[in-house]
Amino acid sequence: MNIAILGAGAWGSALAASFSQRHAVCLWARDRADAEALAGTRRSRYLPEITLPDSIRVESTLAAALRDAQLVLVATATSGLRETLKAVSAHDAAPALAWACKGFERGTSRLPHEIVAEVLPGATRVGALSGPSFALEVARGQPTAIVFASRDAGFSTATASALNGERLRIYSSTDVPGVELGGAVKNVIAIAAGIADGLGLGRNARAALVTRGLAEIVRLGVALGGTRETFMGLTGLGDLVLTCTGDLSRNREVGVRLASGKPLEDILRELGHVAEGVQSAQPVRDLARERSIDMPITEAICAVLFEGRAPADAVRQLLARDPKPE
Repeated sequence: MNIAILGAGAWGSALAASFSQRHAVCLWARDRADAEALAGTRRSRYLPEITLPDSIRVESTLAAALRDAQLVLVATATSGLRETLKAVSAHDAAPALAWACKGFERGTSRLPHEIVAEVLPGATRVGALSGPSFALEVARGQPTAIVFASRDAGFSTATASALNGERLRIYSSTDVPGVELGGAVKNVIAIAAGIADGLGLGRNARAALVTRGLAEIVRLGVALGGTRETFMGLTGLGDLVLTCTGDLSRNREVGVRLASGKPLEDILRELGHVAEGVQSAQPVRDLARERSIDMPITEAICAVLFEGRAPADAVRQLLARDPKPE
C-alpha cells in the first residue's frame, strides 16, 4: 500500500518508520527546511533517537506527498487537523483517510471525526488510529497494540488488516466516538496522576485516580455515543494506564511539574511538545456539565490549570468528597 503520512513530528515519524517495513511510505513535513534536513540526516528533531529508513520518501510539497497515495494518514496535532484536511481536499475531496491525533479542537471543542465530517463531507472511508502507544517505542519496533476505528466496518477491517504487523498490532473497531473520547479524556486524568506522583502520594493514590478516572471516561463516553466495551479495551483502559504511569507521558509530566509549583506556561514551553490534556480539560468539563455528568477529577484539574488552585488543595478537595457507592 502507498501511504502518505502528513506530519513529521514524533508520532508521524514513528508511524512512518513502522509502516515502511511493509508499505511504501511518504512522510510530509510542512516546513521545507525541516523536510530537507529530515531527508538528508534521516533524523527528526522531534524523535532524534531514531534514524528513519532510507525507503521513506520525504516531501515538503503536499501534492507530491499525496501522489499515488492509497491511504492518507494525518499525524498532526488536533489543532492542525482542520487546516491539513482543507489542504488535502484541494487535491481529493474524498480520500481514504486515517488520523492519529487525539483530543479536542481549540475554539470549537470538536473531536477529530467531527472535524473530518465538516471539512470532507463526501469522504466515507475514514477512521481514527488510536491506542496506548509512545512514539519512541513504536519507532524502535517494540511491541505495541492500537486500534483503527471507522463507522464503515469493511474499511475498518481492511485497513486494520493492511496496517497490522508483527510489532505493531492493529485491531479494528466501528466505535469512532468511543475510541476518540477514550484517547482525549485519558490525557486529563494523566495530569491528575502526575500531580499525585509529584506530591508523593504513593501508588495507592495513583491506582485510585486511574480507576476513578476510568469511571469518569465511561460515564461521559457512553453519554456521547461510545460503547462501554470500548472503554475497557486498548483505547480506554489501555491508553489510560499507559499515559498515567509511563515516564514518556507528556501529560503526566505536566502534572508532576505542576505539583512542584512551576507555572503552566513555563511547563508547556519547556516540554516543547503538545500536551493534549491541557487543551482537552475544559471541553471535557463543559460536555460533562451540559449533561449533568459527575467528573470530579476533571473539575479539579480545570481548577488547577485555569483557576489558580494549588495542586495540593485540589487533592484535598477530592479527598473531602462525601463517600458514595462505587
